[in-house]
Amino acid sequence: MPAKKAVDAIALLKADHRKVESLFAKFEKAKDTGRKRDIASEICLELRVHAQIEEDVFYPGCRAEGVDEDLMNEAYVEHDGAKVLIAEIEKSDPNDQYYDAKVKVLSEQIKHHVKEEEKKQGNMFARARKAGVDVKALGEKMAAEKAELIVKMKSTRPTPPTPTFQHTRLAA
Repeated sequence: MPAKKAVDAIALLKADHRKVESLFAKFEKAKDTGRKRDIASEICLELRVHAQIEEDVFYPGCRAEGVDEDLMNEAYVEHDGAKVLIAEIEKSDPNDQYYDAKVKVLSEQIKHHVKEEEKKQGNMFARARKAGVDVKALGEKMAAEKAELIVKMKSTRPTPPTPTFQHTRLAA
């Protein structure tokens, strides 16, 4: 039996990005409300799992190696903003007035986040590699957690924690 190929954390995250981009494109073309609901549900699941493995494994690994603190903080806040929209999409219906708009804004937020992580000059992934982040070790942990989360999250739709919003209070 051949040896199991190591999973590169950055390759895993990039593959997730491509999958979600494809799902957003399918959503834009969908006309049927049932199809829209199914695609949006898949988008939300993929993003919830992706954000969780980044927050649990990749981001702490980057912070431990000294990857730019401001960049890391921005990534966490972007995740929290996406989680709010994901929760809104999951509890609404394609016939709701703002459903398509919520999916569109989520798509735009994710495009920005992907740019920050992999495309922009000085992006997070390039900084992680330069800092010596062990992308193979993190990739193995992320792949294992991802497999568990997919099973778990398919059966539940918990309200995701948004830790960067915990100190935000609206005036009464």
